[in-house]
Amino acid sequence: MVTPRATGLALGVLADAVLGDPRRGHPVAVFGSLASRLERQWWADGRGPGVAYAGVLVGGVVAGGLLLERATAGRPLAHALVTAAATWAVLGGTSLAAEGSAMAASLAAGDVAAGRERLPHLCGRDPSALDADGLARAALESVAENTADAVVAPLVWGALAGVPGLLGHRAVNTLDAMVGHRSARHARFGWASARADDVAGVVPARVSALVTAACAPLVGGRPGDAVRAWRRDAPAHPSPNAGPVEATFAGALGLRLGGRTVYPYGVQDRPVLGHGRAPAVADLPRAVRLSRLVSAATAALAVVLVSAWGHADKFNTARR
Repeated sequence: MVTPRATGLALGVLADAVLGDPRRGHPVAVFGSLASRLERQWWADGRGPGVAYAGVLVGGVVAGGLLLERATAGRPLAHALVTAAATWAVLGGTSLAAEGSAMAASLAAGDVAAGRERLPHLCGRDPSALDADGLARAALESVAENTADAVVAPLVWGALAGVPGLLGHRAVNTLDAMVGHRSARHARFGWASARADDVAGVVPARVSALVTAACAPLVGGRPGDAVRAWRRDAPAHPSPNAGPVEATFAGALGLRLGGRTVYPYGVQDRPVLGHGRAPAVADLPRAVRLSRLVSAATAALAVVLVSAWGHADKFNTARR
């Protein structure tokens, strides 16, 4: 039995693959603009204002998702279309792969300047002192982490909680990207946003790691190497969720990630993930391919599981 939620997830994934992100009026960009305005009004150097800020924004988005679900209850087609629209709005897999491929093309052509200009589209690191291989490593790590954040996590939350889960996760993840870092301005104000993103990402990050390990042979790697890197190296990473994701990517690709990482607000010495060689420009297309494979496998898994749950619920209802 294919449920409206499963149909909507599948249609949303297809829309992202065919259409990508809209160039103007993207719902996530609209939410980000609203969040920026509210931050300017509510900012204070403390956790309390940050808790209120995140609570109002995330709570409002989740409430909107609940209203949409209730408004389409009992109308399968409408429910599927609303779920599809929400899925398309929050997924970022096609844009992520396009940015990773564009970075790979620039670096392969020897255009380091273009790579430095493109890096902010993928992550918040300082590109000014990075050479071609450094840019490739930064882009590869960002592709790994954002595969979990922009594809796997929305699909997991969409499967578990429908439209409120899809929209709520994207709101949490967007706020983390905006205020959840360790800059002087946001270390305290962004604490709630960062912690909420950590909690929301616990299950999706492990799902992403498992699927990455399973897909390793399709990029010339071995599942055992990915799992070993996850178990051995991920616990040392400062992020409880980025660690498993980046470690399994490193193991699947036979690379060594981590090390000195320069952000506009300071330098972090990240733990080494994986025991392969350092990443090079030629490894970035492999990482993009792995990201696409993990995205497709997770989408298929989400649709199958939601359909199975719907069948089980209908069977149990019939028995009662």
